[in-house]
Amino acid sequence: MNNKKNTLPLYILAFFLFLGGVSWLIYSGVRSSSVYFLNVSEALAASPEKVQSIRLFGTVAERNLVRDPHSLHLTFLLEDRDNTTITIPVSYQGLIPDTFKAGAEVIVEGGMDANKCFLAKTLMTKCPSKYQKENRKNL
Repeated sequence: MNNKKNTLPLYILAFFLFLGGVSWLIYSGVRSSSVYFLNVSEALAASPEKVQSIRLFGTVAERNLVRDPHSLHLTFLLEDRDNTTITIPVSYQGLIPDTFKAGAEVIVEGGMDANKCFLAKTLMTKCPSKYQKENRKNL
C-alpha cells in the first residue's frame, strides 16, 4: 500500500506532461494553418508580417488580364469589393478555373512580395448565381 502512495505523484506528473504536450500540438497546428481573410484595401494597409500568408477576396478587373496557356501563368488586377478604384496586382501559376473571367469574384491565397504584388498559390472563383437554388427552374 505504501508503494501506491509513492507512485501517485509520478502518475499525476505524467498526466500533466501528456496534457501539456497534446495542448502544444493542437496550438501549433492551428497556428500554422490559420490565415487572415482580407479584402484588397485591408491587405494594402496591413503590416508586412501580416500579409505573408493571407486570403484575399475581390473582383477580377477588366484591364490587365494576361493569361499564358502554355505556362499556365496568369496575372490580373484584383479590385476591392467596396471600392473598385483600389486594386492589387496578382500573379498566379497553375490551373485556372473554368469560371475565371473579368468581373468574376475570386478568392486567392498566398502572400505579398516587397513590391506589393500578391503571389497566389491557390485561386478559387465564386460560383455563379446560376448554380444557386432560387435561380434554377423546377425540373
